[in-house]
Amino acid sequence: MKRYADYVGLFPLFAFIVAFLGLPLVAILRFSLQDSKGNFTLNNFSNITTGIYRDAFWLSFQLSLFSAAISLVLGFIFAIAVTRLPIPILKGLISTASGVFANTGGVPLAFMFIASLGTYGLLTDWLRKIGIDLYANSWTLYSFSGLLVVYLYFQVPLMILVSLPIIEGIKREWREAALTLGAPYGFFWRKVIAPIIAPQLFATFLLLFTNSFAAYATAAALTSGSLALVPVQIASLIASNVQVDGANTAMALGVGMVSIVAIAMTTYVLLERKVVKWRS
Repeated sequence: MKRYADYVGLFPLFAFIVAFLGLPLVAILRFSLQDSKGNFTLNNFSNITTGIYRDAFWLSFQLSLFSAAISLVLGFIFAIAVTRLPIPILKGLISTASGVFANTGGVPLAFMFIASLGTYGLLTDWLRKIGIDLYANSWTLYSFSGLLVVYLYFQVPLMILVSLPIIEGIKREWREAALTLGAPYGFFWRKVIAPIIAPQLFATFLLLFTNSFAAYATAAALTSGSLALVPVQIASLIASNVQVDGANTAMALGVGMVSIVAIAMTTYVLLERKVVKWRS
């Protein structure tokens, strides 16, 4: 009985998960299998595999893939530089700032970039005065590449936060042993460190991927729905009263989106458990 009593304190957490995650998921799945009249149908799932909805999944996948890959490389390099700072307080300041940036999104983030890198943004005007016109060619902040730049604003800091424990977990004894045996520094990173941290980096990549794939408010506020990402499509269908079974199709899109995120996060958790067991 005492063993079960130890879990009483987790009851509010379980209740919260059931109320705000479990029940909504059940409702989404139920409505995705119905039409507007409540009849059972699989047409909603067949609809999301064609046309604009299929393109939305592909566009979201591309954006998430590129933002995760670029953030993985840049964030890891920055994290290495942070761990080598001679002043410890700077490391704390950078970690705190990264935490703030990683949780910045939505309308405020979109406004920040419009005010700085928009068509008439402050940074855009300053660059134009020194002969650099960002909008001289086809590039625009409101395009795929522009949204990718915006996503890096919160993806790279997130990678820094996740990378710091990974880098700090590299034991100094490993490097000393490799150098004692005559191994070059590059060989040490390629043959010793890379195989050890590769599972963690891949798990982090999945975390960055899901973080980008599930983002909605920033893309919606910046592009006004011009980029047909999955979350934007879901919001558009729910808000529309024109398309027949639009809300049910949105629920099917939600099921597809949740499935992709669930697969990625499950793989992330399994990799993290494997790394913890290996280190222990």
